[in-house]
Order: sequence, then structure tokens, then C-alpha cells
Amino acid sequence: MRGRSELWLRRQASKNPKYRIICFPHAGGASLFFRKWGENLPNSEVYSVCYPGRAERIEEEQPTDLRELALEIAKSIEPLSDIPLVLFGHSMGAAVALETARSLEEKGVEIVHLFASGSRNGGLPKKESYVEKDDGSLCKHLVEMGGTDPDVINDPLFLDLVLPSIRADGKMFNEYNMRIEPTLKCSVTTIYGNTDTHVDMRPWREIAPGKFSEECVPGGHFYLTSKPPYNLVKQIVQMAVSAKMKAN
Repeated sequence: MRGRSELWLRRQASKNPKYRIICFPHAGGASLFFRKWGENLPNSEVYSVCYPGRAERIEEEQPTDLRELALEIAKSIEPLSDIPLVLFGHSMGAAVALETARSLEEKGVEIVHLFASGSRNGGLPKKESYVEKDDGSLCKHLVEMGGTDPDVINDPLFLDLVLPSIRADGKMFNEYNMRIEPTLKCSVTTIYGNTDTHVDMRPWREIAPGKFSEECVPGGHFYLTSKPPYNLVKQIVQMAVSAKMKAN
């Protein structure tokens, strides 16, 4: 039987890493979304989160509570904090990373930095009733966001295996009520595309008081599909790690 970390996290091996980065996929996303990050972040040991209900965990129930999901992920990350720990979440994954960071910090686990991708600083999201889209409308929306190949939506396997996760995650994210507190001890950087019309707005400056920065890059909501921000991540992590070392 797999251990907790092996169940929740997929490791990309690295020799003598200087830090670990845990990557959280978007709604409907799987751990394979970050499969090339390890080879492009040579000083890091990359782990990507595998949510229940997809990929090799397809037989499991879809998560329904974002905070409970984050709590389970935090338990799997806790043993990996022997070297500097960085969290990177995209879109819904940014919110999961936030709640995971809160859970870890509550346990005394130090997070060096958190990246909230596909998100930017703003007011609390306006709560709206969840309305489930039919398959056609949902697929059209996915293509418009830029994260789904138009040819894929006609594949019966996509409709049967992937669409349920997207729909379940969308509902979970919609029903997530974010709180300003507890604020984070770690520094936070938001990264969003300059043409992103689906960017998630969160009061990050209040969540990470005095430790917040924001980066705008070319592209839409899935800017990191065609051009992952490897250099930006490396630069910011290096500064965050150096700041922690000086502080300690």
C-alpha cells in the first residue's frame, strides 16, 4: 500500500536539490500538467499534487471541500520540509496552495514562498450560486480559457474521464469561502497573463501583509502552458531563500 506522500504527490527526482517546490494543478488538472518542471528547475526537487478522482486515482471520490483537500495534502507535505519548501498553485490550485500553506504554518512548518498563478490581487470574489453547465457549454468555456485543445473536447475519453473532474472541481471552487485570516508568514507572488479575462481575484496583499509582489506576463489564463515561468520562479525563489537565510 502506498504511503501518504506517494499517494498525494508525484516526485521528479533531483540530485542535491536546494529547495522543494510543490505544484498544485488547476480545476480538472492532473499531476502530469507539471511533468517538465523538474528538468527546467535544476536546483529544485519538484513534486506535483495528484488530486483524487483523476489519473491513477480515477476510482476515488472527487474532492468536495477545498479546505479538507488542502488539509490532506498538507499532511503529505509535512515530512518534506527538511529543505526550503515552496508552493506553486495555478488557478484553483492557487487557492488549494493557500489553504495548504495555512495548514502547514499552523503546524510550525516553514514555507519559503507561495506562488499564486492565474490569480491577482483584488477584493474578495463575489459569491454566486453555482450553475452546472451542460457538456457543450462547459467544453466551449474550457477552449475559450485556453487550457484545452479544441480537438480534445470531441474525444469520448475526455468527456468520460476528464469532464467529471472539471465539473466537480468547479463546484468545489465556487463553494469555497475564503477568509482573510489567518494571514501567511511566507512571502507571496501572484503571476497572471496580461490578456487573462478569467483571472481569479483574491486579496493577496492582505493575506501576505508586507510580503506580497505581483508579476504580469504575456498570455492568457493558461499562459504557463506555452511558456512556463521557470526563470521567474528561479529568481524569486533564490531571493526568498536568501532572505530566509539572512533572517535566521
